[in-house]
Amino acid sequence: MRILIVGAGAIGGYFGGRLLEAGRDVTFLVRPSRAEELDRNGLIVRSPLGNILYPSPPHVMTPMLDQAFDLILLSCKAYDLDAAMESFAAAVGPETVILPLLNGMAHLDRLAERFAPENVLGGQCLISLDRDASGTILHLNDTNQLSFGELSGGLTPRILKVAEALADAGFDANLSQQIVQEMWEKWCFIATGAGVTGSMRASIGDVIASGGEAVVLKLLAECASVAERAGYALRSEVRQRFQTMLTLPGSKMTASMLRDIERGAPIEVEHVIGDMVARRASTDKPAKGQLSVLDVVYLHLKSYEARRVREQG
Repeated sequence: MRILIVGAGAIGGYFGGRLLEAGRDVTFLVRPSRAEELDRNGLIVRSPLGNILYPSPPHVMTPMLDQAFDLILLSCKAYDLDAAMESFAAAVGPETVILPLLNGMAHLDRLAERFAPENVLGGQCLISLDRDASGTILHLNDTNQLSFGELSGGLTPRILKVAEALADAGFDANLSQQIVQEMWEKWCFIATGAGVTGSMRASIGDVIASGGEAVVLKLLAECASVAERAGYALRSEVRQRFQTMLTLPGSKMTASMLRDIERGAPIEVEHVIGDMVARRASTDKPAKGQLSVLDVVYLHLKSYEARRVREQG
């Protein structure tokens, strides 16, 4: 199976690097600056589960795409989705499957509109990653799960081929028959974790130490209500696990959104928080003149974005 990894950033570089080491047919679609880094330094991953140093990994730029790939792994930031779709459009054929690892849910409709619903799978990953100034990918925990599946939940011949291509490659590849449920659950977790740590500019442990547990749980409940009204109520054991992780005293957990804020970068506020606000049922909206935790978090993060745009032009 010919696999195109869109970008060689933190997520794409990590999973693509693992697949390369496992001998899979992988090509990275990159911008010129990243191509120069890969040619000069190779693909470098520092991970507690094993480092990767892959000299000059196979890569192309958009003008070089001249044939369809079997699988496209998409892991861009949600605000870059339009540009990303344009960059890999030439690699999408009738039989191509696109596996997106973006946060939120709105990207599924956008991918289906730009290509075809049949081209789109569901997907998510559970891993904490970052990149340093040299382009080295840093794996920050010991989890590296990638889940995927048909949006219908079916075990089709093509999803079984995807499972075979991703299996035994140095990460936990999980074929799921309820991937949409899992994506909604992750969205609730990300919206809560990013909303709290990003707006408070602090780790979960610091928020809890400051008496913020009730705020964390209220935000999770508000996000869970949105998921439930969409038909994807959080499973009880999943919700309990989220509550434990998000209220753990001393936890150093922060969301990647906070790291982006600290470096003055754009954030996925509209895609992670704003879309959650937009999908909220009218019956869940606070009374006139009142704000929910979700509203306050959204205001905090939107204010950061407004200041960033004003200061950076």
